[in-house]
Amino acid sequence: MSHAIADKAPTAVPTTQRLSQRRMPRWAPAGIAGAAIVLGVGLGLAAGLESRVQWGLISLLFFVVGTYAVTTAVEGRRQAKDRVVTSVVWACFILAVVPLYSLVATTITKGLKVLDGNFLSHSMGGVITIQPGGGIYHAIIGTVEQVGIATLIATPIGLLTAIYLVEYGKGKLAKAVTFFVDVMTGIPSIVAGLFILTVWVLMLGNGPSGFAGSMALTILMLPVVVRSTEEMLKLVPNELREASLALGVPKWRTIIKVVLPTAIGGITTGIMLAIARITGETAPIMLLVFGSQIINNNPFEGGQSSLSYYVFEQFQNGNDASYDRAWAAALVLIAFVMILNVVARGIARWKAPKTGR
Repeated sequence: MSHAIADKAPTAVPTTQRLSQRRMPRWAPAGIAGAAIVLGVGLGLAAGLESRVQWGLISLLFFVVGTYAVTTAVEGRRQAKDRVVTSVVWACFILAVVPLYSLVATTITKGLKVLDGNFLSHSMGGVITIQPGGGIYHAIIGTVEQVGIATLIATPIGLLTAIYLVEYGKGKLAKAVTFFVDVMTGIPSIVAGLFILTVWVLMLGNGPSGFAGSMALTILMLPVVVRSTEEMLKLVPNELREASLALGVPKWRTIIKVVLPTAIGGITTGIMLAIARITGETAPIMLLVFGSQIINNNPFEGGQSSLSYYVFEQFQNGNDASYDRAWAAALVLIAFVMILNVVARGIARWKAPKTGR
């Protein structure tokens, strides 16, 4: 009888097991964050620190330490380590977003001062730089023409190069092409501009033009198109190729009718991102296009402007009216690149394979 009673007696629960069964309330992280902010701001004011960034870093340190201490006391060290790592990940994300937010907010605030219909529809022809007025119409035309010509040149060359590497490339030639594509990926834009300047301007004797800038932009765009297209073609299942070839369809027709339509969404996205990558380049335009204050619709003759060069040019003037125009042009350039990225994401989702439920 005594043994039966002893068997039914409750056993002691280990401390770690009791801690693992306890959970902090959902509002605990927010509460710790609020306390950390109060302590960080208070310590910053007491130490005479005027920068809010310093207050934020101190608060972040208090938040991580407080999260570890509270979680250890309630849930145990194992769960505390997990929460600390999660907090560090979020903190790094916030540290990355804050400069981006500050950049965009500053550009919007300062760019909206002069950004209106008149600014978008007029050039700088006849405008005194120290006075308000003028616009970026000539720079928009230059950017569209230069980027458009570069896209028309780089897209077919990059697409065919990627098709060769994936579908036909074997041996030393394919390895050499892959090597040079990798090298071109890291080429600075100023080097591409110097190359076109040496060949097109100095050796062949041509003058500055939007087309010269487009050739430099083509060099920068090519490796992006090749790499993105190559990766998309590699994702096409080999079963599709084999099924087409088994029906007697030639390989070139299989590529056109089967492989490319399957990967067209990713290819288009890569091209759009490559366009966004070259839109803001300034160094090649400075060397080869020389800028212009008036509208030049002919990209093959005479100097042209572009949005990136316009921003640089206006900041170089060094007066308030020019600064306002530069910020407004920078806002338009950011909006242009953002639109290209949104379009690329939309195309990727639209062309993504639909899975049935």
